[in-house]
Amino acid sequence: MAVVNRTPDSFFDRGATYGFDAALAAVDKAVQEGADIIDIGGVKAGPGQVVDVAEELRRVVDLVAAVRERHREIVISVDTWRAEVGREVAAAGADLLNDTWGGPDPRLAEVAAEHGIGLVCAHAGGLEPRTRPHRIAYDDVMADVLAHVTAEAERASALGVRRDAIMIDPAHDFGKNTRHSLEITRRLDEMAATGWPVLVAVSNKDFIGETLGQPVEKRGVGTMAVLGVSAWLGARVFRVHDVAGTRDALAAVTALSGRP
Repeated sequence: MAVVNRTPDSFFDRGATYGFDAALAAVDKAVQEGADIIDIGGVKAGPGQVVDVAEELRRVVDLVAAVRERHREIVISVDTWRAEVGREVAAAGADLLNDTWGGPDPRLAEVAAEHGIGLVCAHAGGLEPRTRPHRIAYDDVMADVLAHVTAEAERASALGVRRDAIMIDPAHDFGKNTRHSLEITRRLDEMAATGWPVLVAVSNKDFIGETLGQPVEKRGVGTMAVLGVSAWLGARVFRVHDVAGTRDALAAVTALSGRP
């Protein structure tokens, strides 16, 4: 799953793919490098400028339509928590709604069911979108993650989302500190054991930076290490900035594991 953000303030690329043509070129490059899914985002995850529904729609709908026309076979995902956005991007050709904030708008699952598309059910510790926790604590972070994401997945299924179109995501760094993100990585096999496909979105994130003492532009090696461990423990979808490097890393893990 390749990240393509139409945001002027993305934490990693600092707006390099904000322009429409730049975003489309980034999609082309990701597909060429072997991406199976393109994840399009119109709102920076962290705090920043206010982006209302109209502006988010302006950033993502036309891009989804253009990618659908240009790459008929690629899976198009949209990173949003808003049902209004989900409805419009589904009509434009999106195949998957990536709700990284853990279900703040319960209507999003209804939209996925209505349009026959997939849904990512994530865990953000109950945070409001685009906020950061202060001294957040869990008795058992993985137990909290599992309880939330499996409940969201079952709810989506009950609403009519196909079970084979639902993924679960522990959402590293969302409602979690570095210790929490490291722990959920070590225990990803518990998520895989639920039977739901596990997505991990760890690329260049703060928990890697804090662990290694590295700024965002020097977290690539740490990212590959975490991706390799995640794959070994059963993760099946990997949201990344470096598609070609991730393909190589996952090929090595596959060869080592002996699994198809």
